[in-house]
Amino acid sequence: MSRPTPPPPVRAPGTQVVRPSDAATLIIYRRAAAADIEVLMGERHAAHRFMPSRYVFPGGRIDPRDSRVRTATPLGAAASAQLGRKLSPARARAMAVAAVRETFEETGLIIGAPDPAPLRKPPAGWEAFFETGFAPALGDLEYVARALTPPIRPVRFNARFFIVESHHVSGEVRGSGELLDLNWFPLHQAAELELAGITKRILRHIQQRFQNGWAKATPDRPVTYFKWVEGGHEPIDE
Repeated sequence: MSRPTPPPPVRAPGTQVVRPSDAATLIIYRRAAAADIEVLMGERHAAHRFMPSRYVFPGGRIDPRDSRVRTATPLGAAASAQLGRKLSPARARAMAVAAVRETFEETGLIIGAPDPAPLRKPPAGWEAFFETGFAPALGDLEYVARALTPPIRPVRFNARFFIVESHHVSGEVRGSGELLDLNWFPLHQAAELELAGITKRILRHIQQRFQNGWAKATPDRPVTYFKWVEGGHEPIDE
């Protein structure tokens, strides 16, 4: 018998709308047998305030240190330009770095290249990552979507979604306990998991991109922003 899924938390009546925090999410995909696309997802613990018992991609909020961490490769031209429509260069960089950091913390996987300054002290909080001999590599990350948590929620994020293919990733999947049942799921199977509404929209969005051939990103290409309107997220270009 499956355990019941707790309902998503709702902001208490009469309390102020919570200002969203910046966050970054990374979708890692791989091409499996029979041309299936698989994505790495895990289940958030039922005790979490945000998306309890829902399957999600690795990710989390931006840390103030993310903008200062040395990297092995910079953001690509397309991602830099697309993020730069709404963010400063430093904030755009911090978004991508946060996606790499959160992925490492939650899955053990490394999106990195040889550390350009191996004799320098590792940045605080990044010791385990830099002990691998790598520094974050941002050049292969593609920026694919943005979404805002609805105002009815007590915890809110302004989340940027990045995607990267698994051959740009090092290491073995080893969960940290933050995500349960961490595994690779075919896109059609992932859509049947216990998901938040926005995660379903993101999955459909990337599935459509794959079905259409996944054209390489260019600096002038719009990025889909899933804007919350009454009743659901509405996709618009930005």
